[in-house]
Amino acid sequence: MLIITGDTHNRYDGRRLDPDVFDYTGLTKKDYILIAGDFGYVWHGDERDDAELDKLSALPVTILFIDGNHENFDALDAYEKKDWHGGKVHFIRPDIIHLLRGEIYDIEGYSVFTFGGAYSVDKELRTPGVSWWPQELPSEEEYAHGKENLQAHGNKVDLLVTHEVTTTILKSLYSRARGYTLSHYFEELDHSIDFDHWYFGHHHQEIEFDEKHSLLYNNYAYLEPKNKDNETGQ
Repeated sequence: MLIITGDTHNRYDGRRLDPDVFDYTGLTKKDYILIAGDFGYVWHGDERDDAELDKLSALPVTILFIDGNHENFDALDAYEKKDWHGGKVHFIRPDIIHLLRGEIYDIEGYSVFTFGGAYSVDKELRTPGVSWWPQELPSEEEYAHGKENLQAHGNKVDLLVTHEVTTTILKSLYSRARGYTLSHYFEELDHSIDFDHWYFGHHHQEIEFDEKHSLLYNNYAYLEPKNKDNETGQ
């Protein structure tokens, strides 16, 4: 089972993953909960993160996440890149895995393109290197890497999971929105690749824009394995 949900912001919204809130009946470490950015549990980059990460690790599933804009990117980038299910990842724990920008993974039989990051509208209220990091916005290399990976897959994937939305969706959410480089990048992908569904986070709303675009916050999308015989493992 692949379960996709929105931002957790460490315990601020992550409480909904607690066993007394979320029903884990029938789920095992071979099942996945994928958080669409603003994970927030790797915030200090030291032992101060351990208690909450240990709680997540104790859950009877494997936690996957993409980065959002409210992350400690220096701490995340300190992890070694390793191979997992067809793409590069950071292993925070064996069962807590950071999915990187522009990668394509085979998860429960789905080809999943991931791309984190977004612009922080509140960055003027944050402290660089303490509560805000410039890596929240992708580099040119990351943009290019994403396109190259998609081209290598024939510009076709089953799922996209990103933190930010396309420019068209951004303008539908906010009357004064103009979009920016990342949303424009996603707008281009929306018109140039073949996919079944796109899941977004970041905007703290639950909206089904159409049959192919979903904004998630506290809700969950449940996807049964495409191949019931697919053994994923670690």
